[in-house]
Amino acid sequence: MGSFIKKQFIDILQWNEDSDGTLAWRYPMQDFEIQYGGSLTVRESQMAVFVNEGKIADVFGPGMYKLTTQTLPVLTYLKNWDKLFESPFKSDVYFFSTRQQLGRKWGTPQPVTLRDKDFDMVRLRAFGVYAYKVADPKTFFTEVSGTRERYTVDDMEQQLRNLIVAGMAPALGNAGVPFLDMAANQGLMGDKLREGLTPLFERYGLALDTFAVESISLPEDLQKAIDTRISMGMMGDMGRYTQYQTAQAIPLAAQNEGGLAGTGASLAAGVAFGQVMANSMGAAVSGVAQPGVAVPVAAAPAAAPAADGPEARLAQLKGLLDKGLISAADYDSAKAEILKKLIG
Repeated sequence: MGSFIKKQFIDILQWNEDSDGTLAWRYPMQDFEIQYGGSLTVRESQMAVFVNEGKIADVFGPGMYKLTTQTLPVLTYLKNWDKLFESPFKSDVYFFSTRQQLGRKWGTPQPVTLRDKDFDMVRLRAFGVYAYKVADPKTFFTEVSGTRERYTVDDMEQQLRNLIVAGMAPALGNAGVPFLDMAANQGLMGDKLREGLTPLFERYGLALDTFAVESISLPEDLQKAIDTRISMGMMGDMGRYTQYQTAQAIPLAAQNEGGLAGTGASLAAGVAFGQVMANSMGAAVSGVAQPGVAVPVAAAPAAAPAADGPEARLAQLKGLLDKGLISAADYDSAKAEILKKLIG
């Protein structure tokens, strides 16, 4: 009989974690009482909570504690302890793992709509991993685990995933990070999300340690629109590049014999030659050529003088100046040379 009663007393309370993923574990207390003067061993990466008559009596960090009224003054209001009644007592003891829960995955099953500085509104999907731990066992016991015999990371998984998705929009919206910056710097996005989600985790007694974004994607229709915008931007750059190349060619032409005036005359001559050829072909087709008279010779004199005259060359140079292909100094120099030849 004495041996049976002795077995009902607990001398040492401790938790040897036999598996990963357990956040809270209740010490088996059915038909047992804690021996007065027994010991409580809390290992590193653990914390323990004493619950008496449904109320949290004390929280213990890592260490070994002697269970007496002298060493546990917070428990003096427990039944009979305030009278130093040295007898076994009944309380529930819960152990909590404070280790990092690593490699927990998160994601957005449906696109999240965000206001964006560049694209006004975007709907994006993101995936990644995060790590957290129990930081406040009292809050975690009160808000989450309660009196369950065991509470695991799998039990907490769905709640945290929903918490992350719900907190993404306000966290990113307040951060004001454009989508293009998010895609180029996923570390920045992860930091902004962690900053916004930390208070939500603290509400449950948890500490969000790391939050990483592994990929960001857009719906297919929006991605096509962005690709089109990028293509249009590249075409605009190609136009400016062509103008730049043309402007670069003008100084090289000015170094040739005749300078820019020669360049303008050559351009005018080219226009005149084209007009002569067009008139000649038109006359040949219409059949107005007379016997013994060359068609090109008859058509050329009317067009050539006007196209190859000083006015045509000056107009050509003015057109180059207006388009920004030559400078004002180049225009004045060429103009002076043409006028010099005209009045000389």
